[in-house]
Amino acid sequence: MGNVPTILTFILTMASCFTAMAQSRNVTALALAKPVTSYERPIQLYGRLYKDVMSADSLFGPNKLLSESKSFADAVPRYDANTILADYCRMDTVNLATFITSHFILPTLIEKKFTEKTNIHTTIRELWHFLSCPADTVEPGTRIIMRHPYFVPGGRFREMYYWDSYFSMLGMLADNEHDLVLSMLENFSDCIRQFGFIPNGMRTYYLGRSQPPFFSFMVEDAAVKYGDSILMHYLPDMVAEYQFWMKGADAISESHPCSLRVVRMPEGEILNRYYDNYNTPREEAWRNDVEQAELLREKNPQADIQQLYRNLRAAAESGYDFSSRWMADGRNLYTIQTTDIVPVDLNCLLVHLEMTIARGYRLTGDKTSATRFANAAKMRVKAIREYMWSAGEGFFTDYLLSSRQQSPQLSLAGAYPLYCGVATRQQALRTEKTIKEKFLKKGGVVTTLAHTGQQWDAPNGWAPLQWIVYKGLQHYGRRATAGTLRKRWMETCSKVFSKTGKLLEKYDVERQDLTGGGEYENQTGFGWTNGVYRAMEKGP
Repeated sequence: MGNVPTILTFILTMASCFTAMAQSRNVTALALAKPVTSYERPIQLYGRLYKDVMSADSLFGPNKLLSESKSFADAVPRYDANTILADYCRMDTVNLATFITSHFILPTLIEKKFTEKTNIHTTIRELWHFLSCPADTVEPGTRIIMRHPYFVPGGRFREMYYWDSYFSMLGMLADNEHDLVLSMLENFSDCIRQFGFIPNGMRTYYLGRSQPPFFSFMVEDAAVKYGDSILMHYLPDMVAEYQFWMKGADAISESHPCSLRVVRMPEGEILNRYYDNYNTPREEAWRNDVEQAELLREKNPQADIQQLYRNLRAAAESGYDFSSRWMADGRNLYTIQTTDIVPVDLNCLLVHLEMTIARGYRLTGDKTSATRFANAAKMRVKAIREYMWSAGEGFFTDYLLSSRQQSPQLSLAGAYPLYCGVATRQQALRTEKTIKEKFLKKGGVVTTLAHTGQQWDAPNGWAPLQWIVYKGLQHYGRRATAGTLRKRWMETCSKVFSKTGKLLEKYDVERQDLTGGGEYENQTGFGWTNGVYRAMEKGP
C-alpha cells in the first residue's frame, strides 16, 4: 500500500475491529444512536437583536459594515449571548453599527489573502493548502467544530460544505492530497454521529437541512484507493444517513403522501424530496428571503409565507439555490415549490447509497441486510424510470406531486440517471442526444434552458454538473461526447483564468466567460472547480 496516511492507519484498525463486531452486533442499531448537539442557531441566540440587524438597511451594501446577511451570521461574539442581549436591551437608543463592532468580530477582519499565480496548475496545487484549515478549536459563534483538518470552497464560504467537498476531493485525489481527503471523511462521519446527518455546511444555521447525499461516493472513491476496509468502517454512517433521508416513511399513506423528505407516489412507491426542518428565513440569507416574502404578499395577501420559507430552504438543500427548476411559473422565485417536487437527482443518489450499503453488508457477511438494501435500490430504479423518464423529451425530469405530471423545466439533474447507472442503454442514448442538442454549449453544459437571472439557470455552467454529465456519458460508453464536454469546460476555465488569474465558482458557458446571477457575487477559489478541472485533466 506504500506510505499510508496517518489517519488511514486508525481507520483500517477500526475497520478490522468492525468486521468482527458486525457478526455479533446490529449495524443499524449502532448507526442510529440518538444524535446529541448543544449547538444553537443565531436566531435562537439573539432573537430580537438578530431581526433588528437584518432589518437595518443602512448596515448592508457595498462599502457598508455588512455586505450581506451571512456577514453577521458568521460573526464571532466577543461576549456570551446573554451579556450581549442584556447590553442591547439596556440601551435606549442604539447605534447598531457601533454595537455590532463592539460586541462581534466580523469575518471580513479575519480573512486571509491569496497571492495570485500566473499558472493554473500551480494555483490549484497551492489552493489545496491555502483553502485548508486545521482542526478547529472551540470558539463562540456559529461554526460547527471540526476535529480534523478540512477544506473550504473559498470566497464567502469560510466553512466546509457537504456536496462541494466531494468534487473538491476529486482533485485532491488526483494531486495525492490523501491525508486531507481522509480527514474530511472523518469530519463527515463525526457529523453523522453527532447530528444524525451531514448538514448543508458546518454552521449552526445549516442544521435544518443536508445537501445532495454524496457521502457514499466519497467512501467508494476512498475504498478504490485503500480497499474495502474503508467501506466497512463507514457502513454505520451510511446507514445513519439513509435513515435521515427515510425518516417519516412510516407516517405516509395514500391520504397523507408526504412526510419530511419522504413521498408516496401514486402507485405506492416510496421516493424522496428535498426539505428543511425549519420554515423561517434562512439566517445566512435573511434579507433575501424576507424580500421574496414581501413580493409574494403583494401578489397574494393570503399566501402561506412559512411554506415559502420552507421551499426556499429546501431548494438550498438541493444545491440548486436557485433555479427555474423549482418555480411554479418558471421565472419568479416567490412561486417556488421545491417540496412539491420529487427530484430525479436526489433519488438517483439514494440508489447509489442503497447499493453501497448493500455492498457493505455483503462484506460483513450480513446477507439479509444486503438483500434488503439491494431490493430497495431496484424498486427505486424502477420508480425513477416509470415516473421521471420523458419519452417525449428524451430526457429524465423531476416529478410534480400535486399535478401528478412531469416537470416541464428541463435541467442537468436529468443526467444523474446516467451517472448513477439508473438509465437503460436506450434511455442513455436518447439522453446523450438531448444533451448535445439542448445543453452542450461553447464552454460546457448549461444548467437549465431558462434565462431567469438565477445562478442555477442559463447561461451558467457549474463544475459539479460538468462532472456528472461527463462521467455519466462515460459510464454508457459515450466517450466522444464526454470528450467534447471535457475539452470545452477545461478551455473555459483556462480562458477565464488567463484573463483574471482566478478559478471561479461558476461560468457563462454560452459565451465562455465570467458570469453572475443569484444572491451573491461570483466567488473565487474555488474548490469544486479546481477539483473537477484536475480530475478531468488526469482522466479518463
